[in-house]
Amino acid sequence: MRYMKWIGLAAAIMLVVSCFIPWVFVEGKSITISGVDSGGSAYGKPGYFHFVLAAFFLAFNFIPRVWAKRTNFLIVALNIAWAIRNYFIISACYAGDCPEKKAGIFLMLLASLLMLVAALFPDIKLKEKKIDG
Repeated sequence: MRYMKWIGLAAAIMLVVSCFIPWVFVEGKSITISGVDSGGSAYGKPGYFHFVLAAFFLAFNFIPRVWAKRTNFLIVALNIAWAIRNYFIISACYAGDCPEKKAGIFLMLLASLLMLVAALFPDIKLKEKKIDG
C-alpha cells in the first residue's frame, strides 16, 4: 500500500476539480448548480468547505507521524459526511421540481470515497520493539 498517499493526492485534486463542474441542473428555474456557484439558489457555496478539508487532508497525508494519520481520519470523516449531505440536499426534489444530476456530483462523491480509502491505509513505518529474553 505504498501508493496510497499518491492516490489520496489524486483524489484531493479530483475533489477540487469536481467542485467547478456542474452538479445539478434545475430545469424549472433554468439554473446550474456547482460547488462554487449556486446560481441564485439558497444552497450557498458548499465546495469551499471541500477545499478546506482537502487542504488539511493533503497536509496530514504527507506528514509521516501517527498523530497526523489519526487526525486525517477526522478530516476524511467530515469530508465524506459533507459530500453525502451535499448529494442529498442539492439533488433533492422540491415542490415537484427534480434537478437533473450531472457528473460533478458523482465525481465529488467518488473523490471523497477515494480520500477515505487513502486515509484508511496510510504509508507509515512503525518502530519495532526488541524483546529481551
